Amino acid sequence: MRARDERASLGRVTGLTKEQQYAAAMDRYSTGLGYSQLGALVSAAVVGLQAASLAQVPWGSVGPGSYVLAFVIAYLLADFINGFVHMVMDNTDRYQSAVGPLIAAFHLHHKTPRYKDSNPLTIYVLESGSKLWLVPYLGLVVYAQANWAISAAASLVLAGVGVLSSVAEVSHYLCHNSTSRPVRLLQRLRLLLPPEHHAVHHRSDNTHYAFLNGVSDPILNVIARRTCQGYVNRSDRHAQSYEGPDTANRG
Repeated sequence: MRARDERASLGRVTGLTKEQQYAAAMDRYSTGLGYSQLGALVSAAVVGLQAASLAQVPWGSVGPGSYVLAFVIAYLLADFINGFVHMVMDNTDRYQSAVGPLIAAFHLHHKTPRYKDSNPLTIYVLESGSKLWLVPYLGLVVYAQANWAISAAASLVLAGVGVLSSVAEVSHYLCHNSTSRPVRLLQRLRLLLPPEHHAVHHRSDNTHYAFLNGVSDPILNVIARRTCQGYVNRSDRHAQSYEGPDTANRG
């Protein structure tokens, strides 16, 4: 324990290699008060706010066509937004910052891409705990629905993005863990993320970040090429040398 505490304190000292900073950040994640417990609090907040946002959609006030269009827009936006967040996280290595342990834990998903087998509902709840940004987003959505004069379709788009952001985690899980016929059909229809499409993200560098269904990757790839250095020689290498406990939901 003393050696681990010393490594954690070293993680806040300048002059260490990124690999050393990564290991220290993971020690802080595993032993620091609040880091590993934060996921449960975020999950509860996200799921609760998702339910509140859906409850405030004025269902039945417009025709079914408007709701279908709103759902399609929300699907496309959720794929892009979550892919964009993924891109930022994969290209961030500020391990000595206050959120450094969370960044380091996130980077384990390339080292061990397969999840521990679980049911989709459990994945929906547990993996929502990694989405800190969803808490303020959904909080603003619920506030806007209650206080601003927004249309039913717009309300559904805003709430839909919040819910589908958690569905994206389930889609990613199924991409790595499931070969069932219903899942494969939904992947071929591009309602879920096809493994053939997502495999490019793991074989190549700085590409294919979207993970709800991947249709926004052409846009994300352009942004990535212009703004990011890539993950193969940076965050992937930092995580690859880590030999401590795997704290992600993967095995």
